[in-house]
Amino acid sequence: MMPRPDELCQRMPRELTQPYEPNPALRALYRPFFDRIQVDQSWVEEVRRMARTGSVVYVLRSLNFIDFLALDHLTKRFALPQVRFANDLGLWILNPMGKGWLNAIFPRRHVTPSDELRDALARGGSAALFLKRPPGVLDVAAGGSHGRGLKEGDDLMRTLIRLQRERERPILLVPQVFVWSKEPDTRGTGSFDFVLGPREWPTAIRTVGQFLYNYKHVALKSGAPLDLRTFLADSSVGEDVAVRRITYALLARLERERRSVTWPAEKPPDRVRMEILRTPRLRGIIEDLAGEKATDRYVITARALGMLRELQATPDMAAIKGLEAIFDRVFHRIYAGIEYDKSEIERIRDAAKQGSLVLLPSHKSHIDYLVLSYVFNESNLQLPLIAAGENLNFFPLGTVFRRSGAFFIRRSFKGDKLYTAVVDAYIRRLIRDGYPIELFLEGGRSRTGKLLPPKFGLLNMIVDAALGVSQRTTYFVPVSIGYERIVEAASYESEMAGGEKKKEGAGDLLRTPEVLRHRYGRINLQFGQVLSLAEIASELGTELGDIRSPAKRRALVTRLGNRVMDEINQVTAVSPGALTALALLSHPRRGVPFTELVDRATRLAKVLVALGARISSSAATPSGTLRAEAIREAAQMYVDADLVDVHTPLGEGLKEKRSQNVEDESILTPVEKRRLVLDTSKNIIVHFFVERALVAVAMLVAPGPPVAEDTVRERVQALSRLFKHEFRFRADAPFDAIFDETLLAMHESGALGRDGSGDLVPGPGADGWSGGEWLELYSAVVTNFIEGYRVAARGLALLLKGPLGEKELTKKTLALGNRMFFAGELSRKESVSKPLIEGALAAFVDQGYLSKVDGKLALTDTFADEAAVGTIESKIALFVGESDA
Repeated sequence: MMPRPDELCQRMPRELTQPYEPNPALRALYRPFFDRIQVDQSWVEEVRRMARTGSVVYVLRSLNFIDFLALDHLTKRFALPQVRFANDLGLWILNPMGKGWLNAIFPRRHVTPSDELRDALARGGSAALFLKRPPGVLDVAAGGSHGRGLKEGDDLMRTLIRLQRERERPILLVPQVFVWSKEPDTRGTGSFDFVLGPREWPTAIRTVGQFLYNYKHVALKSGAPLDLRTFLADSSVGEDVAVRRITYALLARLERERRSVTWPAEKPPDRVRMEILRTPRLRGIIEDLAGEKATDRYVITARALGMLRELQATPDMAAIKGLEAIFDRVFHRIYAGIEYDKSEIERIRDAAKQGSLVLLPSHKSHIDYLVLSYVFNESNLQLPLIAAGENLNFFPLGTVFRRSGAFFIRRSFKGDKLYTAVVDAYIRRLIRDGYPIELFLEGGRSRTGKLLPPKFGLLNMIVDAALGVSQRTTYFVPVSIGYERIVEAASYESEMAGGEKKKEGAGDLLRTPEVLRHRYGRINLQFGQVLSLAEIASELGTELGDIRSPAKRRALVTRLGNRVMDEINQVTAVSPGALTALALLSHPRRGVPFTELVDRATRLAKVLVALGARISSSAATPSGTLRAEAIREAAQMYVDADLVDVHTPLGEGLKEKRSQNVEDESILTPVEKRRLVLDTSKNIIVHFFVERALVAVAMLVAPGPPVAEDTVRERVQALSRLFKHEFRFRADAPFDAIFDETLLAMHESGALGRDGSGDLVPGPGADGWSGGEWLELYSAVVTNFIEGYRVAARGLALLLKGPLGEKELTKKTLALGNRMFFAGELSRKESVSKPLIEGALAAFVDQGYLSKVDGKLALTDTFADEAAVGTIESKIALFVGESDA
């Protein structure tokens, strides 16, 4: 039986090691700085757990006494096992009594580092083991290190192996890396590197400089521990082979942690462009386009080089540092903060360690370009390179965006074989090098608050590149970016009302005094399930290795794009702003007392929770109930933005004053001409209600309940087909199954019931509302969509005189819709909306009402008369309580 650590200590006549004690002056110097280092509490708990079952050895990559001082400080700060041994760091210069007065005065000549390491672990302490020694000036000059550092810890690793074989108590090797700088490693050696050491092997002086420059983001990262006892039990190799394997495994884990924060090693941009030009696929396209003429080959190569220069991101940490300072100042003036779950960030970090990330966020604002980078920067994650439209490449901000990680792609390059090949080659290079990529799958910004259909062009290139880099897994991350108010709402309002789209850049946001005068609530960030191509292939019933034909690749990309959009919808958080807008716009009366608004929002929130929606942290109390003050804050935000009028009763009259405080007795009224802006906020969460809303609409068609289930089914199916381009319907089950699930959920919630003959009727209700009231609420959620499609149907009469271009027809139909609203035929001003008209026209083409002739829309022969056109509107009008047009 092996002796216990305390028994070994009793046999030792004198301590060979003890915890390091810095002199007071040194400790006073570094303590304020080291206290700023970001440390994950889970690391603290994990080390404590490991110390209870075994001996902890902290493993670091590069011999550096700053790393040791920081590690020693943190282990003492968090009361972790004290470091009693470290590779010789020369600390006796700073504190000659560091190993005790007896060892300082009477050093033992025959004591080796291996003896000290054994002593440290035998006395219940921990050790710090540096695996490599940074190359010195002569090493770098001679090229002897090959940029990898020099061996340092091999002999001590042998000691640990031998010690583990002598004892039962496990030795746990814990990889630790201090990320002093976010600067990527460099390829090659610069003049500063000879003196200060390269970024990946910095000297103490360079480490101090990196820390002072990056002190807000310095972090201690920990890799997965290696249980030496388990490793040796599972391996029968010799000692030298074991040392190499263990060292390699630990270095790989350390590198994964560091690379989750920093970009891959950088090269000069012109060198990268030349390397991309020499890739076989791009070179082959150039040869095909040039044919036999050498002069053509030269011209086409020059064009490709220019395209790459126009496309390429040139990320630079100095630019990002400057943008960070500006963004901090401006962003917090506009928004109240970004809500996100830190555990979700750790989930993304884990995926980043295993492979390359492709981040696929929703796109509603130019602010989207900054949100993920801001959060990743704060969380010490590798910043993504962002696929941006070329409209953002304008002077001078285009240069800033490029140096911050944006690469600029033309809006359309269909038919340009060379440009397609250049983009493809560039994307392949990013995937191969391991850069995270951020891509907006919707293409452009959604003006309505709802998700747009996915665009598959660039995603197809990324998937193709990922399939070509089989040794590295590419993970696709759906991301929902939600806003209570969107900065560009005013321009969106103008566009949706029929105004021309204004060419703008992100700089417009920061130059507009109107933006800086208002607050826009909070931003909410949510991450969906991380997807891999292997998982998507499995859903298609095949193996990833079998995806070879173009048809199978298209199916893979299409399934991936739709899965991503569904994930975004599913994880979109319910914010106070969206909930308040929904409660206001779905109310049947002009004004809503604030207390009733809170009550209505509370009921809606309960339904959302039952549907599995995530409620934002600002909207909910710790117990999960809706926070009434959150609704007040959101209402106040809308009042301050002139979207809602507030009326406060005073005696027998009413005091009407905009931008006044929302009080308990206030009555809130949406400003009629600004309802489109509120509708954008409402639509962020409207998808949660669509299935129930369509059932409610089908139930309330005159003369109303009771209604046979088959009749409701037919009506809902008809509405689903009509709104094919308006909502994302579930694709994981057939219509009948989804309909049956919806009926069951509404029955269980009290909204629906059955009469004696089995027909559907309003249910007993819940939460103080009758079943009929619940049906009215659900129906009101989609009233503006039905009215908007009715407007589009009325506009079809304009085609009786002949075909019209879609743009002209939409403009005339909007004018017609405004007349219908003021004549009292429509109940919602937001029903008159350009996106609604465009969606309806697309649906009418699918339904066979319209056809496209020479780029124009025309009525099909079956519906080319006034009576037939009137029938189309009548069918839609039935769903808003009218029997004819």
